[in-house]
Amino acid sequence: MCTASNYITDCHYFGRNFDYEISYNERVTVTPRNYEFKFRKIDDIKTHYAIIGIAAGIDGYPLYYDACNERGLAIAGLNFAGNAVYQEVRDDMVNITPFELIPYLLGKASTVAEARELLAEINLVNINFADELPLSPLHWMMSDGKDAIVIEPMADGLKIYDNPVGVMTNNPPFDKQLFYLNNYRNLSNKNPENTFGGDIDLDEYSRGMGGIGLPGDLSSASRFAKVAFTRANSYSSSDEASSVSQFFHILGSVEQQNGCTFISDPNLYEYTIYSSCYNTNKGLLYYRTYNNSQICCVDLNNEDLDSTDLINYLLINEEQFNFIN
Repeated sequence: MCTASNYITDCHYFGRNFDYEISYNERVTVTPRNYEFKFRKIDDIKTHYAIIGIAAGIDGYPLYYDACNERGLAIAGLNFAGNAVYQEVRDDMVNITPFELIPYLLGKASTVAEARELLAEINLVNINFADELPLSPLHWMMSDGKDAIVIEPMADGLKIYDNPVGVMTNNPPFDKQLFYLNNYRNLSNKNPENTFGGDIDLDEYSRGMGGIGLPGDLSSASRFAKVAFTRANSYSSSDEASSVSQFFHILGSVEQQNGCTFISDPNLYEYTIYSSCYNTNKGLLYYRTYNNSQICCVDLNNEDLDSTDLINYLLINEEQFNFIN
């Protein structure tokens, strides 16, 4: 289970919480323009936009969880168990496997509008990366600062939704998540008036009473409502430090603590393994991990973007303490 969001000040910020019970040795991976993307059912792509993102620790191919290209288009894939349906190969479509979708879209599109045109021809096919790495059931959020969409592979085809709230979690499908926000239309960042009825004199005994009813549990539907409210009411200065800090606070409103979401094994729980934040205008990827609260940053533009080789940085997972005395 995960949460993705965007946030706009002077720049466009995009990122996600990666919530899972197992780490796959995640790393920051830069794919330069001349790294050759190999595809299972279409021609390989030898040149494309440069990409930076967080990927599984699989040598030789960037299995991106979330990423941004040099033109400022960003995307994240989130778990969509029970709803994601991948299709058989169709001769009249561009057949892409789910693990190829991020490289394909970010390699070719510079905006959400351009990605929409590509998606109109895409058939997501049921082909595993390897026998030991079967496909994950996913859906995706994409954003470029002007537009945001959700991409959902359903039994009756690929659904593309406009995303007016700039947020996505997991189940149920996005159109239902968006409808359920109607249940919270009374929420406010201001304390409400007393409309209880009768002549009962009710006290305004605390700040934050306008948020009473905002869910605080860790289910995907509740996280959707909470992060949508948090993002919609977030305020920060527009400078880089303030914007990045606020974005991590938005994600932090729904982060999962180890031990609170039981999986199956007595020692196995879902938790927020990492949180990412992209400044898509500048090609900056910020991240922090469960065991490292310090924000780290990798700059796409500090790399040789005309190279043919992947560039990898392992995530720093040890706490970085700043001793004052």
